[in-house]
Amino acid sequence: MLSLLASSVSAQTRTSLQARCEDTIGESISVLSTRGQGYRIDNTRSFYDLTRLMPSVRRGSWVLGLTHTEARVRIKVDGRMLIDPATGYECVAPRIDVSLDYAPIVVYVSREFPPASCAYREVLAHEMRHLTTYQTFMPKAEATVRARLAARFGGKPLYAPIGQARGLLQREIDRSWMPYIKGEMAKVEVLQAAIDTPQEYARLGKVCAGEVQSLLRPARRNG
Repeated sequence: MLSLLASSVSAQTRTSLQARCEDTIGESISVLSTRGQGYRIDNTRSFYDLTRLMPSVRRGSWVLGLTHTEARVRIKVDGRMLIDPATGYECVAPRIDVSLDYAPIVVYVSREFPPASCAYREVLAHEMRHLTTYQTFMPKAEATVRARLAARFGGKPLYAPIGQARGLLQREIDRSWMPYIKGEMAKVEVLQAAIDTPQEYARLGKVCAGEVQSLLRPARRNG
């Protein structure tokens, strides 16, 4: 399969095409930006609704609170090109613009818990741990992706047979970089799962002198 090639020769051994490309079309660069998201608290859904939003929840368990968002990745590809008919090759200095963010974060607390109650405060505190995990993970993912992009696209132009550079570059973005970046963003879910341990669920069931269970009991009877 044909692929884009980065120049790895020294300045003393550059070909005419490499010299023209490196001296005239500019450096390849990658730009990565992240956008912090605020959050809102929603107390309108019942624990039945929240449980339905979590199809993976263990049978017989109830979801009392939920922090919901979605990682979003956008990649825009541009760059100057130079064509050399004599060699049959062209070069491109890619500009890769990557944007990472989260969809607006919603922190749900079951409506069965009055906002002034001890149970409400405990469930909300648990969900704040999830929120903080999302917010602190983003800079780490950004640093990792930024380093990988710089290693691949920083500095020298890329080369390919005439008429193929842009298509090959876009294919690399679609097939390699987009899945890779989405995979890096998805690593936050491992950290989130570590918060929702059986021990933590057991603790929440007993806090506030059993208030959680006492507030859920009438709703279960009426459900």
